[in-house]
Order: sequence, then structure tokens, then C-alpha cells
Amino acid sequence: MIASPVSAPHLYLLIPGDPRTLTGGYLYDRRIAEGLRALGWQVHVVQLPEGFPFPSAAARAQALQQLQQLPDQALVLIDGLALGALPAEVAAQSHRLRLVGLMHHPLELETGLNAAQATFLYESERAALHSVRKVIVTSPETATLLPGYGVRDEQIHVVEPGTDLPTLAAPHAPHDGLALLCVGTVTPRKGHELLLDALANLRQYSWNLSCVGSLTRDAPTATRVQLQCQTAGLRARVEFVGELPDAALQRLMATSDLFVQASHFEGYGMALSEAIAHGLPVISTATGAASRLVRNDAGVLVQPGDGAALQAALQLALSDPQLLIRWRDGARKARLSLRSWAAAAGEMATALLPLLPGMVSR
Repeated sequence: MIASPVSAPHLYLLIPGDPRTLTGGYLYDRRIAEGLRALGWQVHVVQLPEGFPFPSAAARAQALQQLQQLPDQALVLIDGLALGALPAEVAAQSHRLRLVGLMHHPLELETGLNAAQATFLYESERAALHSVRKVIVTSPETATLLPGYGVRDEQIHVVEPGTDLPTLAAPHAPHDGLALLCVGTVTPRKGHELLLDALANLRQYSWNLSCVGSLTRDAPTATRVQLQCQTAGLRARVEFVGELPDAALQRLMATSDLFVQASHFEGYGMALSEAIAHGLPVISTATGAASRLVRNDAGVLVQPGDGAALQAALQLALSDPQLLIRWRDGARKARLSLRSWAAAAGEMATALLPLLPGMVSR
């Protein structure tokens, strides 16, 4: 017997800051909202204040007011970047709202936090998760971490991201060396410093690197990384292009030869799936879903923080054109197993449907 709502289901999606922000987590939120709407849902995006996961008192007060303004028994999906910082606010509303958490990855695992900050975020997120009826996570890898936050197995539902499959560009021969591409906000967790260290020892090979990602969300780290690049004498080879709109990023993906990433931690790794979707071979750290996204014939995975292994993998690609061609062929095969955003939205609908008020059987 299948339950269904009497009318079009309504969902309130709470997102901290600008929903148009160009990061993987915000892209996930946008695409899930679009997919649910295509399935007939009424999705109301509520923009919470900026400043999460360390909001000001004023931001917390505004977030509480926004929760209070939602109708009784509303189904509310709260992005984890905000949820984990609002334990008291969500607890105060949990009796009248049907709250669901959306965890991209635990807040405490952001690289660069000091011990006090990590402990604070763990305790805050653990408390907030006690107020939700279900937790949506974006990978099975993240799901395995939730029991440590007091979340029961039956509360956890995995909804992995989808991927668009673009038309593949014809293979091209590099003219000015291999075009390497790294996509990710310049923060400590994304490992740009480790990547630059490895490439600095491979200047005997012909390559250039484009780094796509915000240089303002963590300005001190971005400044430090760019200074490292200059000190290492790599400014002529490395370009920090900042954030790019989707069309421009797609063009860059289509004209690159190798995707590189040195993240210390990922909840899923949407940039990797985007790279595979474009038939790009990958050299990455083995974080998030990387071991499932990157097949052995599509690139190399190394352990997070292992600079020597990262350098060795890069040297393989830079020194053996035939190996890179085989990896590219492997990536083009692997892309066919990627799932669509429509499938992801369908899974989200399945996860949320039992929590809707006014359900009837048919």
C-alpha cells in the first residue's frame, strides 16, 4: 500500500545565505528543489542569514523568527550548514514542524578548525540532530558517521547527487602542455597547498593548472595559497579564476585534459562526478565517494594528505601520454554509470513523502 498526499506536497527548504552560491552543497540544494518541482511538489526556498556555521546572535534570532513563521506541521528540510548551528532554535520548533536535516558532511570535519571550534560544532550539530525526524545524507560514507551523532539507522536516508551528461568534446592533443583543472572553493579542506607543493616538484614537465573556486569565502587561505604559488615560481602556470557560472565551467571542463583534487575530506565530491561526466581522467584523494566514482582505469586515488603519493600520481600522468589516453577512455566508460538529477529528486521525494501531513492510502 502506497501513501500519497491529498494535494500537491509542500516543502520548505531552508538554505543559509544566497541559494545561488557556486559550491557543490548549494548546487545540490538547487537541483533537488528543481527536481521536486518537476515532480509536482511546491518547494518554498527560505533564505536564512549569512554567517553559518558560526552565526551571530542576530542571525540566530532571525532564523528562529523564520522558523516561527512557517505553518504548523510544515515539512521543513534544513541544510546542514545552518541546522548544526541552530540546536536551540530547531528544538523550540520541533513540536509543531516536521523537521528533516540535510547533511552534506559533518561541520566539525572542516579542515582548518581548531580543537575548540571542532568540539563546539560537534556538540552543536549532535544536539540539533536530536530535533529532526529524518536525516538526508549525500553519500553512504557520510551515513556511517551519523551514529556518532546519536542518529538511529532508521532515521538515515541516502540521496546522492545526480549529474548531467554533456555532449563530449572530441579528444584533442595538448598544445601547451597538459591542461589540469581543479574545482573547489579555496579553503584548507580542499588541499590546494598540497597540490601546489606536488606540482612545484614537477616543473620539468609541460603543464598548466586552472583553479576554479571562490577566493573570497576564505580570503586568508586564498591569499596564502596565491602567495605560495608566487613563491614557488608557478604564477605563469597556475591561474586562479575564481567562481565561474555553469556555462563557463562546462567549457573549461570540455577543454581540460586532467582533473586534479587534493581534498582532505569530502562528503561526496560533486566536482569528481562532474569531471567523470565530461570524460576527464582524475587524480584525486580518496575521500567521499571517490572510490566509487573513479574507476581504476579512469585515474588514480591517493590517501588524503599524502603529498608524495599525489606527486607520484601526477608524474605518471605527465610522463606517459598513452596512460592518460587509457584513463580518458576509462572515464568515458565510467560516465555512463552516473545517475541523473531526476533520479536523485525521485529518491528525495521517496524519503520525504512519509513525513508529509495529510497522507491517505491508495
